[in-house]
Amino acid sequence: MALPEPRSGGEDGAWTVDADDRRHEILSVARRDGMVTVTAIAHTLAVSQETVRRDLRALEELGLVRRVQGGAHPVESAGYETTLAARARRYVPQKTRIAAAAADLLGEAETVFIDEGFTPQLIAEALPENRPLTVITASLATACRMAGRKTAQVILLGGRVRGGTMATVDHWATGMLREFVIDLAYIGANGISREYGLTTPDPAVGEVKAQAIRSSRRHVLIGIHTKFGSVSFCRFAEPSQFEAIVTDTALPSAEAQRYALLGPQVIRV
Repeated sequence: MALPEPRSGGEDGAWTVDADDRRHEILSVARRDGMVTVTAIAHTLAVSQETVRRDLRALEELGLVRRVQGGAHPVESAGYETTLAARARRYVPQKTRIAAAAADLLGEAETVFIDEGFTPQLIAEALPENRPLTVITASLATACRMAGRKTAQVILLGGRVRGGTMATVDHWATGMLREFVIDLAYIGANGISREYGLTTPDPAVGEVKAQAIRSSRRHVLIGIHTKFGSVSFCRFAEPSQFEAIVTDTALPSAEAQRYALLGPQVIRV
């Protein structure tokens, strides 16, 4: 990590960094690595762990990070979103369990919408191969993975391709979705909040998700525990619109119960 230029120097030539520069560096590391730990950043910036904790509290109040035990995760916003490659490196065992549990909710569905993102890709792979399915997706990666299945008919939504997530958006995608009646939609979100609903950084992505929900009879929300309590830029749905929310056991049971009171079954795996 490149340190900022010294703000001032003592007689021994040691550099010092003011709070704004320090918090900028902390946020940069969190966004680069997907997480920042109190111990590591305190050592790198040569400040106390309590100073780092104060900085993280300040960044959390601004909605830029979400604190967890020992550190913090960056919050996705209009100015920042993780790439598909980054998502494929974090919490893979938990996401794999979430995907398997979500696939078990398929029921009698014959047409399925698979959202963009890494966990939805895992859901697609977990769907049964011994029965015919029509899979509609905005994700190029999911379309490629499913296209080789003899029992799957894959419909890739057209539109502008977002390089970070390798998924299509804009009116081409939403226009196609409006023409379908889909049995089941698997939907992800960048932020999941009881107060602010489901959010995503990009309005174009939010509209694809919203249209997929409108075009589907059943809806299942999938999300790793770090998504809960986070809020991004564009609201596209409410938790009450889903029959089930599938997450991992790191989401506290008390918090899961609060979401269940809104209507959906909450499955922790």
